[in-house]
Amino acid sequence: MAAAIRAHKWDTTPLGPIDAWPVALKTAVGMMVNSRFPKCIVWGAEHITIHNDAFRPILGDKPPALGRPFSEVWSEVWDELEPMVTKALAGEATFIEDFPLTINRYGHPEEAWFTFCYSPIRDEAGRILGMIDTVMETTGKMQAERNSRLLNAELAHRMKNTMAMIAAIAGQTFRSAETLEEAQSVLSERIATLGEAHSILTQSSWSSAPIQAVVEGALAPHRSGLGTIRLAGPPLRLAADLAMTLALAVNELATNAVKYGALSVEAGEVSISWSTGRPQSEDAFRFEWTESGGPPVVKPKRQGFGSRLVERVMAQKFHGEVELDYRPEGLHYLLTTTMAQVAPRE
Repeated sequence: MAAAIRAHKWDTTPLGPIDAWPVALKTAVGMMVNSRFPKCIVWGAEHITIHNDAFRPILGDKPPALGRPFSEVWSEVWDELEPMVTKALAGEATFIEDFPLTINRYGHPEEAWFTFCYSPIRDEAGRILGMIDTVMETTGKMQAERNSRLLNAELAHRMKNTMAMIAAIAGQTFRSAETLEEAQSVLSERIATLGEAHSILTQSSWSSAPIQAVVEGALAPHRSGLGTIRLAGPPLRLAADLAMTLALAVNELATNAVKYGALSVEAGEVSISWSTGRPQSEDAFRFEWTESGGPPVVKPKRQGFGSRLVERVMAQKFHGEVELDYRPEGLHYLLTTTMAQVAPRE
């Protein structure tokens, strides 16, 4: 910028040739160009702009500011800046932190923040001839603080939802269990499944989760069962709330299979599959659980929390239909909905 200032045709501006500049201006410019801090001089009644290299990034893609009125350089925010410029030229400095401005430096309006000081520049006789703008952009810091507030609010919201879910699971578990020991065991398992689903969602910032990771996480505690588990299906990301519900449902189906179904004998097999269509369309999404090779299936006499979860809750959450068929040769479970219902949501 020192070279650019020397080469500029100042005789075409109100400042005139450099040789005729007052000593105060030459001294201020010399100090400014040797500073690594963003600085800009605004001189005279016409507010002519002279800046250093560190000030360039603040200008972005704006036309060259050198030799132009400050009011033209920042025309989009001049109404907000002019009172502070006027104060500085009247002898009163202004210091302001994290000042928000909607500026246009890349062809579109953008919200930006700046910490700056407008200070008067006096000549040897004490007369105010201009001002110096010492400035630092703080947009990154302010956006980070705003994002932090949003994330904390979102975390609080999710914590409330999670605690409500745990309370509901606990209440249903203790109402359905026949003994305290059974209730404690089942509740621990269900909460662990919920925790695993949370871990998977955390890895993707809670936007969505891969369906295979969700299913495998819910099956992990049951892999020690006697039978075989087979998974098949294309890649698909589920919305966060659906991922947690599916994890709990798979855990219930697997628990039942270990106790009474295909995973209770060595020859048993559980086949888990899903099929997809076009993303966010009305094409069908199907999730299927099929057991074979286990003991003859007998429909339970009473419906517990697990049965209500895999039937009613899954149907409600996925806005679809559920079929739970207690076939003698093996339990069959089918969830059907549309691709639009399983898509990750904001």
